[in-house]
Amino acid sequence: MASGNCTTPTTFILYGLTDNPRLQVPLFVVFLAIYATTLLTNLGLMTLISIDLQLQTPMYFFLQNLSFTDAAYSTVITPKMLETFLGGAKTISYAGCVMQYFSFVLLTISECLLLAVMAYDRCVAICKPLLYSVIMTKALCWNLVRGSYFLAFLNSVLHTSGLLKLSFCSSNVVKHFFCDNSPLFQISSSSIALNELLIFTTGSFFLMSSSITILISYVFIILTVLRIRSTEKKYKAFSTCTSHLMAVSLFHGTVVFMYLRPVSIFSLDRDKIASLFYTVLIPMLNPLIYSWRNKEVKDALHRAVAAKTWFH
Repeated sequence: MASGNCTTPTTFILYGLTDNPRLQVPLFVVFLAIYATTLLTNLGLMTLISIDLQLQTPMYFFLQNLSFTDAAYSTVITPKMLETFLGGAKTISYAGCVMQYFSFVLLTISECLLLAVMAYDRCVAICKPLLYSVIMTKALCWNLVRGSYFLAFLNSVLHTSGLLKLSFCSSNVVKHFFCDNSPLFQISSSSIALNELLIFTTGSFFLMSSSITILISYVFIILTVLRIRSTEKKYKAFSTCTSHLMAVSLFHGTVVFMYLRPVSIFSLDRDKIASLFYTVLIPMLNPLIYSWRNKEVKDALHRAVAAKTWFH
């Protein structure tokens, strides 16, 4: 437990991804390229959906919000990591650490809920195609997105409030490249039992509710597709879900591994790699996954390029 005369540190020292000087510049180049690709693809996809009238559907509205979340996600983590690679300050202020943690939790849960919303949208589109426009109204789409962000915001406030109650008397060195809960809990001189319980409870709730929504949606999708006689129509129906299933598998698998376990089995090297995967790589992969085999996105991109060429 923290002693009575313990004072809150004004700064934390981020251990970083590695302390090997030979790897600093190569890693900087690699992650700068990843970050640039993440911003270019996500912001590009958001812009394309905004300007192309044929992409003004609920499916692409939700994808636009997912791209916004991914771009923000990466921006919360990557710039500070890049700064440390070039010998920049490895310190982060206490307020900056708290804000990074708050934003990180907010965006993580937002993405989790948006993936569930996208599964529901695909379920309605495939199972009730004639009623799709009646069910998935603009008002409902906005309410689903607002509800996802609002629940994520409340959850983030709850966890950040728990973090603010912790004391850090023995050390201010965070053995990670960003302010995550496990490395912060490791250096806390306060009891973290309540924080761990809170993370496990709320994490289980959001992951389970999201997973159940996705599972039920795909059960209905599979049952509907099996009743379709045309092989071509079956393939088309399943192809619209492939990208979403890949995104769900990547995100849920990594988050379950990272957070639904006690902090006592935290492993610095192993968890850094897992953290890199969902904070840096997944935000880059999502727009590529959704665009790679998506004919509508490719056609919209061609139209945008053709319109720009004609204008010039």
